[in-house]
Amino acid sequence: MLISLAASSSAAGQSGTAGESARVRWKPLEMAQVRLDDKTPLKWNVYQPDKKDKKDKKKDSDLVLVLLGHRYLMLDTKARLVYSVPLSELHAQGTDFESGDLAQESHVIPSTDWTERDVGPAELIRLTLGDYGRVLEVSLPHMPDLRPFY
Repeated sequence: MLISLAASSSAAGQSGTAGESARVRWKPLEMAQVRLDDKTPLKWNVYQPDKKDKKDKKKDSDLVLVLLGHRYLMLDTKARLVYSVPLSELHAQGTDFESGDLAQESHVIPSTDWTERDVGPAELIRLTLGDYGRVLEVSLPHMPDLRPFY
């Protein structure tokens, strides 16, 4: 009885750490663009989850990490939510970042007027940040569809 109880408690502990070890590796997007009220911020960058590390590709493809000045925001385009990301949650790995789950209810920033459009070589995400009251535009490049050439 004691042996089976100890085995089940250690298995439960291992499953808890497996969920916590689900880390996301954020890679910078080379051709992305960011505009805040139709002006390019002085300091900005755009990151998306690394395609190699993803287990759930559908979920992670909707996430975008944006640097605006000294502030990081995570956009969830499917849920249409913006999260403030504390610097303590991001761990630098060269030019990349590694983090755990950044979608925490307590870090939600109010946002309105979400639009997503395909503008040829890019996808344009436009929204209004409730705390700034400013319009944020993020342009994410599409990979070219080269299938007709094969």
